Amino acid sequence: MRTGRVGSSVLAVAVVILAVIALRVIFIPLNESDSQSAPLVKKNQLGVNLIPDFAAMDDVDAKKKAFFEFLRPAVRKQNRIILSERKFLLSVQSHLANGLMLDNAEVYRVQSIAEKYEYSIRNIDDSAVKSLLSRVDVIPEPMVLIQAANESGWGSSRFAKEGFNFFGQWCFTEGCGLVPQQRGDGQVHEVKVFASVDESIASYMNNLNSNAAYRLFRSIRADMRAQAQPLTAEKLIYGLVNYSERQEAYIDELLDMLRHNEEFFDMPTSSPQTTTALNS
Repeated sequence: MRTGRVGSSVLAVAVVILAVIALRVIFIPLNESDSQSAPLVKKNQLGVNLIPDFAAMDDVDAKKKAFFEFLRPAVRKQNRIILSERKFLLSVQSHLANGLMLDNAEVYRVQSIAEKYEYSIRNIDDSAVKSLLSRVDVIPEPMVLIQAANESGWGSSRFAKEGFNFFGQWCFTEGCGLVPQQRGDGQVHEVKVFASVDESIASYMNNLNSNAAYRLFRSIRADMRAQAQPLTAEKLIYGLVNYSERQEAYIDELLDMLRHNEEFFDMPTSSPQTTTALNS
């Protein structure tokens, strides 16, 4: 009887073990498969399902119009944000000129704006605010749209479709973006991935407004402001000479695209956002 009870117990344990093994065989491979495929699904869904298939549009004019209309709301949104920051800095400049003290909230906002535009500010005085204003300024809508069309192949590039990157912006941390298929040996850059069109355009505008490579762009714009001239894409495009290794040829190409696509802009190249009297 004793032996029989032990045998029954062993049999019961064996059944449980077999059941556990069966469950692992059935379910665990599925879980592992899901975990391995999830990042790819998420990555592909980031852009492909949210951007119109511009490459499939046979009518060239319709494609151009659709591309501009797709990006235009985000361009205007970012210019409104910049315009609001600029107005605030001009009010600060006026306060300083009148000998008024800034309150803590004003000081904090000036410092926050300076940090956003990568400008080192120690003392908030007229000189510092004037230098900061050369960075905190709008970018003409036609210029943004034309450069986006050029860099993304009218929205058909892999980087635009998978990463909302319409301006060929790079990043240098492994895994930060998409690896270019023709990246040379020894190069470590990737093409940055953005979460939205807004984020992509905000990054592009901040790049032009803060990066040392585009100091000429900001200088041309500041001179136009000082002379109370409207900010136009035709003049400011010359400040993008360092955006491409092709330099002058790149500028000529952008200007040619600007001329040939002017009819698709629903406003003249000097838009209301950029002609507002905000001269320092």
